[in-house]
Amino acid sequence: MIMKRITHKLPDISTASPIPASIEASPAQVLGPSSLAGLFPQGVRVYLTDTGAASQERLVDAARHLRDLGYEPVPHLAARRIPSRAEFEEQVRRLVDEAGVTDVLVVGGGVNRPAGPFAASMDMLSTGIFDRYGIKQIAIAGHPEGSPDFSEETAMAALQLKRDFAERSDATMRIVTQFGFDPARFIAWAEGLAASGIALPVHIGVSGPAKITTLLKYAALCGVGNSIAYLKKNALSLTTLARGHSPESVVGPIERHWQANPQGPIRQIHVFPFGGLQTSSDWLVSRGSWQANDTGRAAPADSVAV
Repeated sequence: MIMKRITHKLPDISTASPIPASIEASPAQVLGPSSLAGLFPQGVRVYLTDTGAASQERLVDAARHLRDLGYEPVPHLAARRIPSRAEFEEQVRRLVDEAGVTDVLVVGGGVNRPAGPFAASMDMLSTGIFDRYGIKQIAIAGHPEGSPDFSEETAMAALQLKRDFAERSDATMRIVTQFGFDPARFIAWAEGLAASGIALPVHIGVSGPAKITTLLKYAALCGVGNSIAYLKKNALSLTTLARGHSPESVVGPIERHWQANPQGPIRQIHVFPFGGLQTSSDWLVSRGSWQANDTGRAAPADSVAV
């Protein structure tokens, strides 16, 4: 199966533009039978999900394939799933040397017992390996709704440590949040971080178009309980169940806040394509976050939000 080819370019960041977007994909999707050529804008960040099932080899292959297609691969690196420091360094080296990776997302890993020496993403950051191999962009996870794995106080302390790391590292850091459905909560969380002195750019996680039942399944798997309650309260009408979730109810308020506060912490959205890559791509083009052109070729990115 060949996915429909669409050519895009990223919008200029200004108060007159729709909010920019990155997207998530699994190694299986990237390396699967469906072609991703022309599906995304040239230069767009495509985050490679860590599902726990992808081998190092497959992660490198997927990152290299994204690079060959003209996208910016952003592999997830999960601290508690890495068996040793040596294997961590080898993974980073291969991603850099073989796939040209300069941008990563570091996460804890979501498992109870670490497979090796890293219990948290800060443990990976502290090795100096990212700086050594020229990783220039580092994303860290944000949890506006909290997490079942740690308290809000623990999460805030971890973000403060990473802010301090950003100040002494050569890399530029940003926060990418878990997805959710309550825009007011996400906006207040991002502004609250900035007010508390954690002045890192924030990319708000949102779901692309998808069936409500699909979203409920993923929300349960990811432990975003407040989003489940919000979704059930605001979306479970017969009409919505039949038509599926429209992301605009979430993205619209975030976009308007971003347009009114161009110097604020929120810089873009990050799309979880639970309804499929093609569906999310079509939606991003239709709303203007990704712009199609008429040349028949992929256009270069005008800008990428930090």
